[in-house]
Amino acid sequence: MDRRLFLRALAATAPALMLGGKVFAAPVDSPRFLLVFLRGGYDANNLLVPYASDFYYESRPTIALPRPDAGNPKSVRGLDTNWGLAPAVAQSMGPLWDKRQLAFVPFAGTDDLSRSHFETQDNIESGEATDARHFASGFMGRLSSVLRGSPPIAFTDALPLSFRGAGDVPNISLKGSGKAVFDDRQSKILAGMYTGTPLQAAATDGLELRQQVSQDLQNEMVAASRGAVNARGFAQQGTRMATLMRDRFRLGFVDVGGWDTHVNQGGAAGQLANNLDNLGQGLAAFADGLGDAEWNNTVVVVVSEFGRTFRENGNKGTDHGHGTTHWVLGGKVAGGRIAGDQVAVDAKSLLQNRDYPVLNNYRDVLGALLQRMYGLSAGDLGTVFPGARPKNLQLV
Repeated sequence: MDRRLFLRALAATAPALMLGGKVFAAPVDSPRFLLVFLRGGYDANNLLVPYASDFYYESRPTIALPRPDAGNPKSVRGLDTNWGLAPAVAQSMGPLWDKRQLAFVPFAGTDDLSRSHFETQDNIESGEATDARHFASGFMGRLSSVLRGSPPIAFTDALPLSFRGAGDVPNISLKGSGKAVFDDRQSKILAGMYTGTPLQAAATDGLELRQQVSQDLQNEMVAASRGAVNARGFAQQGTRMATLMRDRFRLGFVDVGGWDTHVNQGGAAGQLANNLDNLGQGLAAFADGLGDAEWNNTVVVVVSEFGRTFRENGNKGTDHGHGTTHWVLGGKVAGGRIAGDQVAVDAKSLLQNRDYPVLNNYRDVLGALLQRMYGLSAGDLGTVFPGARPKNLQLV
């Protein structure tokens, strides 16, 4: 491979390389924050189930989940007198709920009514008011800029909009086998190209980080097969992310696809239930991988661009909706409750006679949560979420 090809390869991985030494020295007591983005708009109505609502069962004749019933494994687990938890996540998330380390925020989302996957995803990741639409930076990137000593990482194929504007942020794909991008010989050649230049230290540290991260991922894959049942999809990724974020990184982003369930969504079983099962396993694996002490210093928030239509469609699925349900997890989260503003689940409360309304704007809820986690000033919060009005749900 000639020098030009090496330079092209280096440029393609620059976001993961140009980190200097800052990523190796995260303060011990710095809070850890992970954003999990469910791309495709998941059906929150079959995750946090309004089982007390007759209208729910009238609206979903084939995909509704049964009311709590100790003798029926397909029924929801009652969380309070109104809401129940889908059986697909009862084993993985139930223990966190019991320990009050998990809370749900229904009727959450944005003020974007386009119901467009890409437009709403971009709006959420930018963190700006819907009418701003600048997309020059993302709210995670701006958060990284106001926090000193909180190294960021994205568990994605390419750097997400969320971290845009943050400078040099490593992004590590969790889809592959963990094989290093460059072998030792190639790494030495690449490092040699920058000897004696201002980029020497950054290139050397970046290459070492890339190799070490890849090795960490490979080691985790080997360790996971010690006679235990293999976790699938996101469940396996959860343990890998914990390995990296435990000692090194403090701000993380990961996205999970496959939530656009227009056809044959299923109820207690099926494609949505399978996705929720994998997601729940991954989140539980992440918590376990961090260990109790580090989990107590961690907050995980699960969001999606929007929810689904409240009524099922003619294809036994659901279509693009509006309001959704956010998850908030962590060792010190004030959980075991359904948080935020709510309305009765009936036909009269639906937005445009089809969707959950948004009563808890994500910018206001996340802004208050991050402000409490990191002690952000009003000015810093205005940088992260311009124009937001923090809504303190006392989740942390």
